[in-house]
Order: sequence, then structure tokens, then C-alpha cells
Amino acid sequence: MKKVLLKIDGMTCSACSNGLEKYLNKQEGIKQASVNLVMNHASIEYDEKLLDIPQIEKFVEKAGFESLGIDTLEQEKKKASNEKYKLIGLTILAILILYISMGQMIGLPIFKFLNMHHNPIYFSILQGILSIIAIYLGKDIIKNGYKNAVHKTPNMDTLVALGVISSFIYSIYNTYQVWIGNEEAVHHLYYESIVIILFFIKMGKYVEGRNKDKTKEAIQDLMRITPNLATIEKEGKQKQVTLDEIQKEDIVICKPGEKIAVDGEVIEGTTHIDESFITGESTPVKKEIGNKVIAGSMNYDGTIKYKAEKIGKESTVSEIVRMVVEATNTKAPIAKIADTISGYFVPGIILIAIIASIVWAIMGENIGFMINIFITILVVACPCSLGLATPLAIVMASGLASRKGILVKSSEVLENAHKVKTIVFDKTGTLTKGHLSISHICNYSNLEENDIIEAVANIENHSEHPIAKGIVRYAEEKSIQVNSKKVTDFKNISGYGIQAQYAGVTYFIGNKKWMIENQINIDKVIKENAINDDETLQSDGNSVVFIAKETTFIALIGVKDMIKENAKEVIDKLKKKNIYTVMLTGDNEKTANTIGKTIGIEKVIANVVPKQKAEEITKFKENGLVMMCGDGINDSISLVKADIGVSVGNGTDIAMDSSEVVLMQDNLDKINDLMAISKKTMRIIKENLFWAFFYNICMIPIAAGVFIPLGITMNPMVAAFSMTISSVTVTLNSLRLKKI
Repeated sequence: MKKVLLKIDGMTCSACSNGLEKYLNKQEGIKQASVNLVMNHASIEYDEKLLDIPQIEKFVEKAGFESLGIDTLEQEKKKASNEKYKLIGLTILAILILYISMGQMIGLPIFKFLNMHHNPIYFSILQGILSIIAIYLGKDIIKNGYKNAVHKTPNMDTLVALGVISSFIYSIYNTYQVWIGNEEAVHHLYYESIVIILFFIKMGKYVEGRNKDKTKEAIQDLMRITPNLATIEKEGKQKQVTLDEIQKEDIVICKPGEKIAVDGEVIEGTTHIDESFITGESTPVKKEIGNKVIAGSMNYDGTIKYKAEKIGKESTVSEIVRMVVEATNTKAPIAKIADTISGYFVPGIILIAIIASIVWAIMGENIGFMINIFITILVVACPCSLGLATPLAIVMASGLASRKGILVKSSEVLENAHKVKTIVFDKTGTLTKGHLSISHICNYSNLEENDIIEAVANIENHSEHPIAKGIVRYAEEKSIQVNSKKVTDFKNISGYGIQAQYAGVTYFIGNKKWMIENQINIDKVIKENAINDDETLQSDGNSVVFIAKETTFIALIGVKDMIKENAKEVIDKLKKKNIYTVMLTGDNEKTANTIGKTIGIEKVIANVVPKQKAEEITKFKENGLVMMCGDGINDSISLVKADIGVSVGNGTDIAMDSSEVVLMQDNLDKINDLMAISKKTMRIIKENLFWAFFYNICMIPIAAGVFIPLGITMNPMVAAFSMTISSVTVTLNSLRLKKI
């Protein structure tokens, strides 16, 4: 199976996108198609053995739309400019025709030959010419309406096209009546309605288009974040190339003030890099040999060389764009409800318009009145605001989440995240840092603590043991120099520890047995200090390292997987929201309980294998929605089993693939941000749907003439204006999701 993202032209409302989506999903060879109204594209998964892209584009054409090729997510500046000129033209026509038809009613000066009473023929013909020009400028609306009607997917444009064509035909008929001498027919012209309706519809589409472009800003900014050119080194020579020319394993050079061109690994140099666009972390990150760099991040203060690892679509930036786009293509349950309603809405409105016209005919009204009712209902009941209510909010929310370093793969997450009742956390790498580090140092000597760490870290740098790596990492974080050049006579005794010389002094580093083996008096120090530090450190989950200098016991070092700095704060926030917190880990019960108690986790389940983790998740789902947060391969089953799976940014690829949310920054507080975005998104969607439905409930009866006995009426021009206001209201309300 392959996937393609096609840019679609001709969609104007949810009836369009729904109709195209249904049509594509019926075609043989297409596994799944999802059409996005806001992004104006279709995500299509198809069997490459049965179909190719040209054949899929023919399906799009047969459905009444046009494929503009593969969507690169770039703005269409030329098209936007054309729409602007069309709108300017319709604005001028609207002013002219209103002046001609109504100017004399409010005392404005007007040429005598254009006066409807003195020269009804010129008056009628000039209005007819202006309306023909307006129809030409708005021909895309008429064309789309016709195509969708023919393909049995009537939409907003179908309603407008019916209204405009009906008005035009009836006005032509009355112009003929004026021509043959029936001057009374001049009072039954609807040319101005045609122009004003098209003007308001075009204005609404232009404003919607501009605002929909704003919803794509996050994606387009990501597409532009990488530099156009980069410098590579081949055979000792530097060469400037485009990004497309960079191959895997190429050596890329990045100087201060330049952006990283592709994802890679530093092989030479040290610098600080701003990765805030990915992680949300404002502080520049130190990068040195062995560290990874991400395309698009800014190099601050050093020249580095790095080996290209991920290029093109494999890069982190491309992956983010893909995830964000796919999230906007999925439909939340609330969106599916709105789409279903929209599918029946347009045919229903046409039926109401016909019935209302017939009723007024039976009541004795003339054909002009009937057409006025028919056109007004069609125009005022445009389902555009209903179609935009959900997708606009989803796109805005996805963009907001991505800017905060939260990648949401499914719009259902945005609907459900704030409803979560239980959050289950893995321990290692999720609540803890995922690697060993020094948690506590007990210094029994006159030496400075940093001097002890320097000696031990330099010696341990010769070892591959996880505890040794943890000590070395701690020293580097404290900016303690680790170069091992002063280390000699290194001996590693399995099961005991290390003996080595540092700066000419012999050190013994290992367990208690190693101290006894080398006749180092531990008891003397313990008695003199009246302490029991080794047992205290062990009870706190530490692996205890004994340190001796020559024959003197000088320190204890506690090493363990440290709890993340803000873990307790995150748990406290979740508990205030009445969310039940659980730790689910394969680690031993003692360590798990110690960590759980420290950060305030309500329930700790330890010693579980991956299959048991998934079973526990199933049990918790009985009490409501469950979110699982993990980072390892052993979490993948649980991430899929949970209602919402969340993986942290430093997790394994399989964990990220199994989850619906990826936290790009290793910060659990992003879960609270996700829930806040979810809550606001649903509030915005409900407000949008309320205003869309409320508008139609109020306007359709007025348009049908139900309130004429009370003196409340509506003509097609007012209907077009109010319809535009409805769509703009929904769009502006969705734009509130630019921040939380």
C-alpha cells in the first residue's frame, strides 16, 4: 500500500469534501481516503498494484473536482491574488448596481436615462449587463454548484447557483416585458440581488481563504525552517550544495549563525544549538562529538562537522509535518456527526425552498414573490459555517500543539484528551531519566567533593559498566574535566571493582567486598561518624559505590536512575484534576514503591512483563478513558491498548510508532498542555456548531416568510450578507486556538 497527498481544487464546503471522500472510498484499489476541507487536500492510501496517481486524479475529476498534483503545503500566492482582483471587481459592480437601482430612492443624483421611471429599458439593460459581468467573475461558484449537482453531491455552491440562475432567468423575462412595453415589470428585476449575492459569497470565500491560510502557518513555517543551501566536505574540499544534493554519510559543516541542514551526528567541534522549534526548550543545548543535531536548529557559537543521517522525508522536520498533516486528516467523532448532517442538509434545504414557494403560490402570491422566497432560502441556508466548524478548530489545535512540542497523530486525541480518567506511567525513561547518575555523595575526607568526583570519573571512564557511565555523565554535567590521561595501571576485577592510579595516587572503587579484599578499614570511619550511610542509600534505591584513596576509605557514592525534575509537579497537577495516576513497571517492587511515594503516584504496579502491562491497562479502561505514557519497546503494546498512547521524545522508534501522541521535549508537563488544548478545542468546536445551527434555525423560517404577518422579512441580498457573517464568525472563533 502507498499513500499520496493530493491538492484538491473546487471544494467550498463540507458537502464537497464529504461527497469526494465517499466517492473515492467506493473506488477499487483505494483502501482509505480522507478529504480535508481546510487544507484543501485528500490523503489517499491505495494499492499500487491496481492504481497509480494519474488514475486517482481521474477519480477526483469524475467526482467533479480537480487535482492540482501532490500537495507540498506551499501557499498559492497567484490564486489568492486572482481572488482578490475578482473581489475588487465585484465590489465595484455592487456599488454601481446599488447606486443605479436604489440611489434615487434616497435622493442621490442620477442620470435621467438611467432613471427607472423615465427610461425603464436602459435601466433594465444596464443592470442586466452588470449582472452578466458579476456572473462571469463568480463563474467558479456557478460551475462548482453545477458539477456537484450533476455528481449528486449538492453543496453550498449548488444553492447559490440555483438562486443566481433563477434570479437571472426571471429578470431576463421581466426585461423582455419592459422591452415590449410592460413598464410595470421593471419593479420585478433581481439583477441587483445577483450581484450582491455573488459579492457577499466571494467576500466570505476570500476571508475564509485568508483565515484558512493562517491555520496552515505552523506547517508552512516548518517546511521553510531548513536552509536552502549547506556546505559539505569531500576529499578535504568544501563545497556549497542544495539540500537535495546532500547524501547519507556526507560530512556537513555548520558555522555560527547558520542552521543545521539535515539530521545528523556531530563528528568534530563543540557548539550550542537552539532546538526550541522542536523541543520548546528556550535554552541552547550543548553539542559535541557523538551528539545528534536536528535539521532547522540554529547554531550559535561554534563550528561543527556532522555526518548526515536522515535526509529528505526521513528528517525530523518532515516527520513532524507528516504527523501534523495526518492529524488534520483524521476525523474526530464530533466532526463525523457534523459531516453526516451536512450530507443531508443541502438536499433538505432545496426541498424546503420548493415547498415554501409552492405554499405561497397556493396562498395566491405571484411568481416574483415565490422566486424571492426560493432564492432567499437557498442563499441564507448555506452550510459553509457548519462545514468549517470542526476542521478549522482541529487544524488550529494541531498547529498549536506542534508549536508546543506535542505531535498529535489523530484528531480523536484532541477530542478525548481532556476526558481522561486514568494516566498510567512507565517508570524508566518516563518518570525517571532512563540512565544512572549520582544521587548522593557521602564525603568522609578533607578533599573537596569535586576532586573526588574528578578522580573517580576519570578512572571509571575506562569502564563500560552502566554505573561507570553514570558517574562519568554526572561529572560532565557538572563541567568536571574527564580526559583519562592521568589514569595508569587500570585493573578491573569482575564482581568486585576497580584499582587504578590517578595523578600518581592509587584508588580503589567498588563494592564493600572490594574494600575488605584490599584491607581498607571501613568500620573505623563508620564508628567515628556514627553513620549507616550505605544501608540508607540502598534503601533509597541506590547502587552503592565505595571509594578508597590509598588505604583510606574516603567516600560513598549512591548511583541510581534519577527522577525527572518536574515529575512530582506534573503528578500533583493531574491529581488536582481528579485524574488517577498509576505507575506500571517491570522493575522491582521496592524501587518502584520508593519512586512512587516520592512523586505522589497513587498506585504502583511492579514486576510486570509487557503482556501484563496491557492486561492492567484493560482493567483501568473499565473506569473511563486511559492514557498510557511510555518510552520503551516494552511499552508498545500498552501504548496501543490505551485509549491515548503518549511517548516521550527520547523514546524508541517503536514506542513512537505505537503511540498517538509524541512529546518532542522530554517534559511530562506537556501532558497538561495537551489536556488544556483538548479542552479548549472542544469548547471552540461546540461554540462553532452552536452558532452554525442557531443561525440556520433562526434564518430559515425568516427566509421562508413565516414571520411576514409580523412584518419581519428578508430579501436575497440580506440573506447573502448574513450567511457571510455566519462563516466569518466561525472562522474567527477558531482562530482563538492560536494560543492557550
